[in-house]
Amino acid sequence: MSDLIVNTTDANFDQDVLQSDVPVLVDFWATWCGPCKAIAPILEDLASEYQGKIKIVKVDVDNNPQAASRFGIRNIPTLFVFKDGEKVDSVMGLQPKAELAKVIDKHL
Repeated sequence: MSDLIVNTTDANFDQDVLQSDVPVLVDFWATWCGPCKAIAPILEDLASEYQGKIKIVKVDVDNNPQAASRFGIRNIPTLFVFKDGEKVDSVMGLQPKAELAKVIDKHL
């Protein structure tokens, strides 16, 4: 995984996501999830293209159940956009890069 993507934990979620000074795309995922693995390279590309404009953060739902429960994650991958500490958008399931870019662009 690239240095541009942050792996956060239950303990660091608020600091990494809610207190960020740029919008954050959060990927709730798990190691056993096929679509989660398929979206990973797309997120790598987006992290590079939007460097400095948005932060991409991954939350492994198996290792961080509090964050997943806190936001009602029932299916993965689920991606949320947070801006100024508030959830402002969500995307469910594997999406093409162009769709994710549209969601990000709405919040820049």
